[in-house]
Amino acid sequence: MIIDTTEVQDINSFSRLESLKEVYGIIWVLVPIFTLVLGIIIGVLVIVWLEREISAGIQQRIGPEYAGPLGVLQALADGTKLLFKENLIPSRGDIRLFSIGPSISVISILVSYSVIPFGYNFVLADLNIGVFLWIAISSIAPIGLLMSGYGSNNKYSFLGGLRAAAQSISYEIPLTLCVLSISLLSNSLSTVDIVDAQSKYGFWGWNLWRQPIGFIVFIISSLAECERLPFDLPEAEEELVAGYQTEYSGIKFGLFYVASYLNLLVSSLFVTVLYLGGWNISIPYIFVSELFEINKTCGVFGTTIGIFITLAKTYLFLFVSITTRWTLPRLRMDQLLNLGWKFLLPISLGNLLLTTSFRLFSL
Repeated sequence: MIIDTTEVQDINSFSRLESLKEVYGIIWVLVPIFTLVLGIIIGVLVIVWLEREISAGIQQRIGPEYAGPLGVLQALADGTKLLFKENLIPSRGDIRLFSIGPSISVISILVSYSVIPFGYNFVLADLNIGVFLWIAISSIAPIGLLMSGYGSNNKYSFLGGLRAAAQSISYEIPLTLCVLSISLLSNSLSTVDIVDAQSKYGFWGWNLWRQPIGFIVFIISSLAECERLPFDLPEAEEELVAGYQTEYSGIKFGLFYVASYLNLLVSSLFVTVLYLGGWNISIPYIFVSELFEINKTCGVFGTTIGIFITLAKTYLFLFVSITTRWTLPRLRMDQLLNLGWKFLLPISLGNLLLTTSFRLFSL
């Protein structure tokens, strides 16, 4: 059997073309993921800088000013310092749990960003159960904290891990009930559909006005989920030294630090998506239909505007969270649990029943 050399060349070129297509396909899958991760890292650095500047302003201090212009590189300098610090491991602790705990906390929060729409058709995964995927995945983070506390073989750390688990369970339920109320109003669990449902009526179509009680409960529950003051009981320094992260040092301690800000950012983004209209431009008292639809008709320009609007609303809520941290005192553990179980849970359940009744009567 004789094979022509031109046929061999054609076969080789075809195989090369197919392999190049596979490589390009892999690249196009990885590019959005790396872009999202890069944006998240920059967002966290901005949050750290903002918190230091805002806290300095509230306490009448100067704040960071030497590392880069206006101190913007201070967080990067702190991360570099932690990266080169010695990584200490307790001699009698559970090394596997001690090492895996910080990674579980960070990874579970990072996955939540995949269902957040930053603009029109600008979301990594538009799932029909997007909001509940976020709730399910965010419930894994306290498991990492509990593993870290138990693996440290330290009573302070273990108490901090138990507090983190108890606090998460107490505030996950009101948070979920608030999200369920939003899903009933929007007839969907997709984050993109929830934003689209709010865009129909402009500024007054935001779920902030349709669900004011749920909005307040959601904010309080999200702050408790992020373990921010006045709900930072798992790492109360005057009681538990540093809670579940007492025995950590170096990059593992830095992972807990990053996880707290990642959780704060994702909670603020979900407040924007669920209650503040997401990427939509809304001007009260002025109805300009072209402005409401600009991000759907202008391609890259409209997507850029949508991302900018989403981030502006997000950082506005972050300002409120940071100000709350440096304004209110810390609650006691019994007060925190009473607030979750005796107040927020009945209020969120009543809000869900009212929303369900409204939907039934409106059919």
